[in-house]
Amino acid sequence: MRGESRLSRQEGKTMRKSTLYDAALRKVALALLCLMVIAACASVETPSKPVSMAETRTARLPGYLPSNALPNSLALLPPPPVASSTAFSLDDEIYRKTRALRDTPRWALAKEDADMVFPRAAAVFSCALNAPITEEDTPHLLILMRRTLSDAGLSTYMAKNHYKRARPFVVKQEASCTPDWESRMMTDGSYPSGHAAFGWAWALILCEIDPEHTDAILARGLSLGESRVICGVHWQSDVTAGYLMGAATVARLHADPAFRADLDAAKDELATVRAKGLKSKQDCKAEAAALALQPPIAP
Repeated sequence: MRGESRLSRQEGKTMRKSTLYDAALRKVALALLCLMVIAACASVETPSKPVSMAETRTARLPGYLPSNALPNSLALLPPPPVASSTAFSLDDEIYRKTRALRDTPRWALAKEDADMVFPRAAAVFSCALNAPITEEDTPHLLILMRRTLSDAGLSTYMAKNHYKRARPFVVKQEASCTPDWESRMMTDGSYPSGHAAFGWAWALILCEIDPEHTDAILARGLSLGESRVICGVHWQSDVTAGYLMGAATVARLHADPAFRADLDAAKDELATVRAKGLKSKQDCKAEAAALALQPPIAP
């Protein structure tokens, strides 16, 4: 009975901590809802400059939004979980379980998902769309992805630079799936995940362009964030916060005329690709098999 009493008290503490964390997430959701309403009604006083086709060959394109128009991750997100919290215990458990995927095809895909250098990055959603994303076939879509990568990625840095959260491979002293990049990532905050932010932003944008494949697109957007946990470079709470910043960025982007123009052009391009019968050139069966691999449920 005493053991049951202690267990009940512990369960009560866990439930209270979980409730506090859930309340923080509800506040974030409310803030995002407000942001979406503002973005829908806003008029942009200084619209972004359109990017020419020639500029798609440059190393990195500027985003659509000026820095002072980016969603403020420090204002929108709760602090990352502290080491003694229930939320961090969940982060730690998810990290531990995903170690079972090391050296599997899912690990290899996580390594590929880490490489967001174009033109390779454009292929991430090619299987979900079942269409090529190339400069030849979809130049406006390529511009859209490259510019929104900058917007969504930069939206995470107010919180990143403030919290300076250590990444899992640093805390655990274990190799990530991208060891060559570890020295740079050690000085770049883990919370929130930039990859998760722009991956989810891309997913939301692509759902507008191709609503017929919404489920496949959203699933691939989620898996891009999951790849960061599997890779060992982000905690799960980093990724969840990254999804929120990606959504916030897309909400704000809809007030920008240049973004909306490229979005409309990308819709026309995809319609042309469909009419020509062009399909993805990726190995979509291998990608699907890798994504089907999951860490074990048992502790």
